[in-house]
Amino acid sequence: MLSLAIALVVSFVATLLIVRYAHVHARFSGDSDVAGVQKFHVRPVPRIGGVGILAGLIVAATALGFSYPVVSRNILLLVACGLPAFLSGFIEDLTKKVTPTVRLLCTMFAALLAWLLLDIHITRIDIGAADRALMLAAVSVPLTVLCVAGMANAVNIIDGFNGLAAMVAMIMFASLGYVGFQVQDPVVLTTSMIMVGAILGFFIFNFPGGLIFLGDGGAYFIGFMLAEIAVLLVMRNPQVSPWYPALMVIYPAFEVCFSIYRKRFVRGMSPGIPDGVHLHMLVYKRLMRWAVGARTASALTQRNSLTSPYLWLLCLLAVIPATVFWRHSLVLAVCCVAFMVTYVWLYLRIVRFKAPRWLIFKK
Repeated sequence: MLSLAIALVVSFVATLLIVRYAHVHARFSGDSDVAGVQKFHVRPVPRIGGVGILAGLIVAATALGFSYPVVSRNILLLVACGLPAFLSGFIEDLTKKVTPTVRLLCTMFAALLAWLLLDIHITRIDIGAADRALMLAAVSVPLTVLCVAGMANAVNIIDGFNGLAAMVAMIMFASLGYVGFQVQDPVVLTTSMIMVGAILGFFIFNFPGGLIFLGDGGAYFIGFMLAEIAVLLVMRNPQVSPWYPALMVIYPAFEVCFSIYRKRFVRGMSPGIPDGVHLHMLVYKRLMRWAVGARTASALTQRNSLTSPYLWLLCLLAVIPATVFWRHSLVLAVCCVAFMVTYVWLYLRIVRFKAPRWLIFKK
């Protein structure tokens, strides 16, 4: 808990300074594109919130070295491995010139470093033939690299509204910390709690006011850390089902898969082209009906912030059973299927203007 508190304070102070002196660096860090299909703010906002999170994580992990040097070393090594993912996104936040392909390649390189330095890779999925194949590094390492890059991209995709990606990440890290505590894994437990504190320090300024955004650097780094800690937990603790992290991260992961299918096969467009019909955008456009037409800064910010709790609840529909049944593969697999069916049903209802009445927010 001390590490969590240190990360929270450092992240809070760093984020406060970024927000307080936004006018100094706004030329480079400000998100001034307010007309894009995935933009829901009316004034330039700093999009380098990942800096505060990274600072909180590094300081807390370093301070931990006085009492637990081995745990501290492992955490700092993992942070070092994740720097290519963070820096590729951070440079994009500043220059707007780093393509999604380059960011994904950098995140893949970060996952490869984590394997080389910490031997973190997927070793089992509780399917006989697949588990035998995963004994080969030529199979397990590429799969790990793809999953880590996919998770980083997934967090970036859901980072569309105030507090959405940050709260979803905190919920998932809290779950990882709980399971890490149950199996007495100090690295997983400590890293997860530090990440909760570091993200919370940012969240205070991001929700509900939207004073700062996570940015691609923050989103990619959080996604990297989520994926690596989840893989590490399953790899080091055979009592943890590999379906536990699969269910825990299924909201952002399935969002990516469903978006690829929707864009490529339904709309006939490239999956890399942004569009305005992700689930969280539909919630914003079609459930927040009481604010339709309002373009003032306060009205848009309020509408933006009220969108996120809908998706927090959707995330909890997966994280809660994952956390409760973290040992039981069959139950977790059934829950994965149930979540995907629920997601598609809800998406189709909203996109066809037939959202359940109890979901619609009216003033």
